[in-house]
Amino acid sequence: MSAPGLETAAARVPLWPGALAAGLVTVLAIAFMWAENEWEVVGVLTAAVVGAVVARRAGWLEPATRAFTQRESVMNRFAIAGLFVFVAFFHDDHFPLLMVGTVLVYLLVCLGLTIQFGYAGMVNFAAAAFLGVGCYTAAVLSAHTAIPHLLVLAIGGAVAALIGSILILPVIRTRGHYSAVVTIAFVLLFKTFLEVNDTLGGPQGLKLPSMQVLGWKFNQNFSIAGIEFSFYVSYVLVALALVVIGFAITRRLERSWVGLSLDAVRLDETASACFGIHIVSWKIVAFTLGNFMAGVAGALYALMLGFIAPTNFTFGDSLIMVSIVLLGGIGNPWGAALAAAIVVVLPEKLQLIQEYRFLLYATLVILVLLFRPEGLLPRRLRVYLPGWRPR
Repeated sequence: MSAPGLETAAARVPLWPGALAAGLVTVLAIAFMWAENEWEVVGVLTAAVVGAVVARRAGWLEPATRAFTQRESVMNRFAIAGLFVFVAFFHDDHFPLLMVGTVLVYLLVCLGLTIQFGYAGMVNFAAAAFLGVGCYTAAVLSAHTAIPHLLVLAIGGAVAALIGSILILPVIRTRGHYSAVVTIAFVLLFKTFLEVNDTLGGPQGLKLPSMQVLGWKFNQNFSIAGIEFSFYVSYVLVALALVVIGFAITRRLERSWVGLSLDAVRLDETASACFGIHIVSWKIVAFTLGNFMAGVAGALYALMLGFIAPTNFTFGDSLIMVSIVLLGGIGNPWGAALAAAIVVVLPEKLQLIQEYRFLLYATLVILVLLFRPEGLLPRRLRVYLPGWRPR
């Protein structure tokens, strides 16, 4: 039950600053993907950075931030509408749509990391391994069974959560960097296991058939009213639906008493135990749910790419996902969305830095930790009553 006047106060917050911000971000994303040479890409990036700095110094970002935080449900619709505008603009261009689908897949994985790292304080450097579990589960089930592909996505998440339950014992019995070492060892062992296992394709990997839902083949272009659409549009829509579900779960979890317990575990385990909070149980919940999201994302990723290999699930890929969470702002799903777009798309557009992308990610993480440790979009102070703000 909300405090009196909370809904009225939120309704008085103007929507137009948030809508304008969403529109500008959409236009910027279209211009960025439309740019063909590297100088144009650099020009768009420079304009974006300068515009953000000017808007921040002038105080124009605060009304937009207030709209996103206090009228989030409405602003979520604006964000989805912006994505639909982007997809409509590039409706027949494979590359931008593949980039959007990849960003959404990485975002779903990072939502799971947000629950583990941002809420429960569990450092997980094995996100790429759980993504790979979902990928290989989808590959095996698609090749050898007739299970519907939508169900394959759920099974991919379930298998990732099940394998994660094997890893949970050493994770919960260690803390800090010792726990991180356990997850690092797991991702290294997982890649080695794939390379030496000929049943799973070995180092050559596995090929997957086209995703099908109710007879609709996703790997075929389609037309609506005479307009040709890329087959990646179908994957983007499925990925968007999964991200919306994952985003809703993450935000509802944060605002519930479950999120309150997870925050308490992250901040002080000793004090939490003294107040009757079962530390192990909540860590298991966070770790299992996060791995389930990674597995679902992996199953969709494999079907979208059509081919997977052990080189897709290295420790470096796990570092990319952790860097997204750090860069965006630990515990803030919107920050993860912004950082995922930057980290995934930027090296693809700037081929000059493609070979040095890991150096770029490491540099970004170092700069964030030094100058803005809370990330690009910091998580706001948690309040027990949703919508309440201190006067």
